[in-house]
Amino acid sequence: MTKKTFGTFAGVFTPTTLTILGVIMYIRQSWVVGNAGILGALAIVLLSVAITFTTALSLSSITTNVRIGAGGAFSIISKSLGLEIGGAIGIPFYIAQALAVAMYVFGFREGMVSIVPGLNPLVLDISIFSLVMIIAFISTSFAFKIQYIILGIIALSLLSIYGALFVNDLNYNFELFGSYAGSKENNFSGTSFWGVFAVFFPAVTGVMAGANMSGDLTSPRISIPKGTISAVILTTLIYISLIFVASMLATSDEMTSNYNLFIDKALYGPIVLAGLLGATLSSALGSFIGAPRIMLALAEKGILPRSKELAATSKRGEPVHAMLVTAIVVLIGISLRNLNTIAPILTMFFMITYAMVNIVVLIEQSLSLPSYRPTLKVPLIVPALGAFGSIAIMFVMNVIVALLSLIFIFVFYFYLVNLKLKSEAGDSRSGLFTALAEWATKKSSNLSPQKEVRSWRPDLLIPMTMPKEIRSSYKLIHSIIYPKGSIKILSIFNENPEEQKNIELFLNNASQKFKESGLAVSYAFVENKEFNTTINISMQSLNAAFFKPNVIFASIDTGSVNPDYYNQLIADVKKNNFGMIIYIPFSTASLAIEKNINLWLENIPADWKESFNLGDNDLATLLSILVCKNWKGTIDTYIVNNNPNLKFSEQDIENFQSMIRFPKHTSINITQGKLLDNVKKYRNTDVNIFSVNSDMNCLEMINIVNESRISAIFCVDSNLENVLV
Repeated sequence: MTKKTFGTFAGVFTPTTLTILGVIMYIRQSWVVGNAGILGALAIVLLSVAITFTTALSLSSITTNVRIGAGGAFSIISKSLGLEIGGAIGIPFYIAQALAVAMYVFGFREGMVSIVPGLNPLVLDISIFSLVMIIAFISTSFAFKIQYIILGIIALSLLSIYGALFVNDLNYNFELFGSYAGSKENNFSGTSFWGVFAVFFPAVTGVMAGANMSGDLTSPRISIPKGTISAVILTTLIYISLIFVASMLATSDEMTSNYNLFIDKALYGPIVLAGLLGATLSSALGSFIGAPRIMLALAEKGILPRSKELAATSKRGEPVHAMLVTAIVVLIGISLRNLNTIAPILTMFFMITYAMVNIVVLIEQSLSLPSYRPTLKVPLIVPALGAFGSIAIMFVMNVIVALLSLIFIFVFYFYLVNLKLKSEAGDSRSGLFTALAEWATKKSSNLSPQKEVRSWRPDLLIPMTMPKEIRSSYKLIHSIIYPKGSIKILSIFNENPEEQKNIELFLNNASQKFKESGLAVSYAFVENKEFNTTINISMQSLNAAFFKPNVIFASIDTGSVNPDYYNQLIADVKKNNFGMIIYIPFSTASLAIEKNINLWLENIPADWKESFNLGDNDLATLLSILVCKNWKGTIDTYIVNNNPNLKFSEQDIENFQSMIRFPKHTSINITQGKLLDNVKKYRNTDVNIFSVNSDMNCLEMINIVNESRISAIFCVDSNLENVLV
C-alpha cells in the first residue's frame, strides 16, 4: 500500500509549477512576442491559459466531490465514466507522460551542448536519464527535495531576467501587432497566429502534474485544488510579465532571431542557463515520477497485461516494476533520436485527457444528482469551454494527428470493452443513461400519451411460484423476446426464508443467463397471500410505470394445475389491458426440434382488410413471427373460417400474406369446422399457437394439448398489439 505523505506544496504546487515553467519560457517566449507582437502574444498566452485554467478548475471541482484514487485523471474519468473510458484515456496518457521524459532529456542536452559543444549527444542523453532514474529510484521524497533546489534556481533565473531591465538599453518602440516573420528554421518565410500558438501551447500543459501524484497525497481533495490553481495563477502572471520584459529588451527582429535572448540579456546569464537546465531536468523528473503512478493505477484495476506484477510496490510504497517498465519506454523514446515526429501526438493525448476531465464535470453537473456536491463549485460554462477549447485546439494544431489520436483512443476503448472490466465501486454511467431515459420518456409521453401499437415489443411479466416454471420455459421465453424484448420475473413466495434464499440464487443465475444474450431482465419478490390477487395488484401497480411489461407469461403443468387460477388470471389480464401468453407443454415432448409452427386463427372479422383488424389474433400472429425468426423455422397458418360472410379468394390470401408480412415460406390454409378436429388433423409441427377466444377456458386448452399430443401456446390479446401496422 502506497504511503501518502505529501502535502499541497511538495506534492502539487511544486511539480505543477516546475512543469509549466519549462524550456519554452526560456528559449521560445521572446520568439512568440517577436512574431505576434504584444497583443498577439497576450492573446496566445491568455487563450492557452484559458483552456488549461478551465481544466484546472474542473479538476479541482471534481476532486472535492469524489474520493480520488491513484492515477489522477485516470481515476477521475474512471469513477465517472467507467474503467473502459478511463483506461482508454489513461493508457495513451501514460505513454505520453513517459515519452515526454525523453523530450525533456533532449531539451536538457541541447542546453548542455550550447555550453560544451563537443559532448556526444547519445552518451549525454543516457547520462541525463540515468541521473533522473537514480534520483527517482532513491525515493520520491528525495526527488521532491531536488525539485525544491530547482525551484529556487528558477526563481533566481527569473529575477535575473527581470533584472535585465536595469542593465540594458530599453526598447520603447513596441509592436502591438506582429508581422509573423517565422523562424530561422524556415528562413523567416512567415508563420501564422496558430503556428505560433502551437509552439507556445505545450508550455502550459502541466496542470495534471500534481494530480498524477494523487495516490501519494495526504489529502488529495484539499491539495489538488489549492496546489493546481495557485500554480496556474502564478505561472500565468509570470508568462504575461515576460511578454512586456521581452518587448522592452529587444526589437522584433532580435526576438525572432535569437532564441537565447533572455540568457544573453539577463542580469547574470549563467543563472538563467542553470534555470533552463533545471526546468528541463525537473520536468523530466516530474514526468518520470508521475508516469509510473499512472501505470500503477491502471495495473491495480487489471487493465494492463501482467497487471499483478506491474502493481507491485516496494516497502516504501514505490511502484518499482512500473518504474522499470517506464524506464524502458523512455529509452525507446531516446533511441528514436528525434521525437519531433511523435511529439504532436503526445500533445494530443494530453489535450484529450484535459477534454475528458472537463466532460466528466460537465456530465456530473448536468445530471444534477444529489451525490454531486463539490465543495468547490464552478459554473457550467467552465467545463463546457474547457472541453470545447481542448478539442478545438487539437484540430487547429493538426487535423490528421488529432484524428490519429482519437483512433488510438477508440482502439484502446474497444480492447478494454472486450476485457469485460468490472469497477469495484459504481460510476456515473447509470445516472447518465437514467437521465437520457427520463428525457426520452418525457419526449415520448408528449408525442403520444398512449402507447403506439407500432412501438409494441414483447416485455414479459412472469409470475413464478417454483423455479421449474422458468427452467422448463427458458428456451421459449428466449425465442419470444430476443433480441430487444425484456423480462420482469415476479417471484411469489410464502413465508419461508430458506426457500426464498434458494429461489433468489436460482433467479440470479437465470438472470445472468438471459443477460449474456444482451436481454434486459429483472426480478422482484412478492409475498403470496393469494395467487390471483397478488398478480392483479402487481399489474395495476405497473400500469403507472412508463417502461411497464405488456404481456403476462405463464407456464402450466398439466399434472398439477388449478384451472380456476388461470381462468381468473385471463379475466384480470383483460381488465388491466395486458396481453397473456400461456405455454402448455405436452408431456416430455416440449418444443421438439424447434422448426415448424402451426398458427391457428379464428373469428377474423369480415371487414378485416378495410378496418385493419384481425380480431383477437394479433398477439398469436406476432408471437409466431418472433419465434419463427429465432428458430429459423417455418409457419403454417390455418384460418378456421366458419363465418358465411367472410370469403377468402386467392387474392385475399395474397393480401393477407403481404399485409401481415409473414416470412417468405409461410403457407396460408383456409379450413372449416371445429378447432380441435382441425388441430388433430394437422400434427406435423413442433408447436401449435392459438388465439384465445372469449369462451375458451383453461381446461379446454389442456384438452387441446392432450388430444393433439403437441405442445401449445395460447395468446390473449390486449389493445396494444396490431400485426397489420
